Amino acid sequence: MAAMNPFEQQRPIEGIGKIIAVSSGKGGVGKSTVAVNLAAALSRKGLRVGLLDADIYGPSLPRMSGTLHQRVELNDQKKLQPLERFGVKLMSIGYLIDEDLAVVWRGPMLFKAMDQFLRDVEWGELDYLLIDLPPGTGDIQLSIAQKVPLAGAIAVSTPQNVSLTDVKKAIDMWARVHVPILGVIENMSWMIVPGTKEKIQLFPKGQLDSWLTERGLAKIGEIPFHPSVGLGAEAGIPVVESDPTGDEANAFVTIAGRLLEM
Repeated sequence: MAAMNPFEQQRPIEGIGKIIAVSSGKGGVGKSTVAVNLAAALSRKGLRVGLLDADIYGPSLPRMSGTLHQRVELNDQKKLQPLERFGVKLMSIGYLIDEDLAVVWRGPMLFKAMDQFLRDVEWGELDYLLIDLPPGTGDIQLSIAQKVPLAGAIAVSTPQNVSLTDVKKAIDMWARVHVPILGVIENMSWMIVPGTKEKIQLFPKGQLDSWLTERGLAKIGEIPFHPSVGLGAEAGIPVVESDPTGDEANAFVTIAGRLLEM
């Protein structure tokens, strides 16, 4: 398959500095949790941040950000006014439809929705817009790559090889559409045994580190497993906000700092 060259179709979004895609080759690796906490961590550093939930079929941003059942409205310029929480501007299909309703759309409708979420939202001035993509390498990923110039893409993985297999596909996709790969975030890397300082692996350690080294790619950070991260997602308060000095929050803050250095 020949590499795509989408640059002729790309148009910047006025007022937005850098756009970063947060992706994964498979579901269940904590990609949306990473996106929400990373956006909050960047905001805590004083940056102007937006977060677009591009998972049309399974939006999780409303619940994870504590904005469930809220609705967005049109402003005087007929643009959607994003919600704001933890200093981050938020947009999701979940603010337009009920949580229990299925979105039954084909490709053309997805493309139109993505264009509206990028161009018909009053994002204002942003230093960073993070786009939380659905799992896989499908229509929405390609649509985003064609519509806007991405500063780079992050892939989220868990340590085992079954996750690495899918991360390879995600990274290959970004290479084909000429989007820089910023690196991989390893989620649920380890956990501390309660009452001790001993680290244990929840998942068998695969070849992610050696594979990244062979290809000259970076591991941007490792996020430990802790119930507080999952509880924060359910409660709508990211751990960066609920426990800003904890190990889990520090992992996200460190990753945010590395992104800024890049």
